[in-house]
Amino acid sequence: MIKKITGETWKQLQFSGYKNLRKKYAVSTLGRAASYTASITEDGKLLSGSLTSGYRTLNLHVENGNGTIYLHREVAKLFCKKPSPKYKFVIHLNYKKADNNYKNLKWATLEEVGAHQQKSPEKIAYKKRQANKTEGLKLNAIQVKAIKDTINNPKRKLTYKQLAVKYKVSEMTLYRIKSGENWSKVK
Repeated sequence: MIKKITGETWKQLQFSGYKNLRKKYAVSTLGRAASYTASITEDGKLLSGSLTSGYRTLNLHVENGNGTIYLHREVAKLFCKKPSPKYKFVIHLNYKKADNNYKNLKWATLEEVGAHQQKSPEKIAYKKRQANKTEGLKLNAIQVKAIKDTINNPKRKLTYKQLAVKYKVSEMTLYRIKSGENWSKVK
């Protein structure tokens, strides 16, 4: 039996093969998940699920599928209005993956997801740590300045691959230097 919380609404999950399962599953507006046979208030059992990359998931044995259900996506499907079909992703407004309250979820486009992630406190802290890092670096500021000058030179003869070999770094490192993701302080 699950205790009611004021203002909480439950809706049954409906996914491919859900009718073949012994139990029914539901999520609430507060992001809680439960299994039940008759009704949530009579014989419902709260489910904690598991974590997949920080997201709360339920692993259900469903025919023709892997059975992993992301709770935030299901809560959004049932309780959040999707503006249009191009909104395919669900973001956590407060950046906390464990907070699956429907008020914390929003449908987003791929571009919105990217912009949202860049404003994440974790991402900002990571960028700050990387900018102040001094040990264990493959490049120094003088080399980065030379790389930036080479990349920005319209008469450049070296390809990214050749530059990567010359400085013993990956091509991705060069693209990150160019975009400013890495070494943005060096001009």
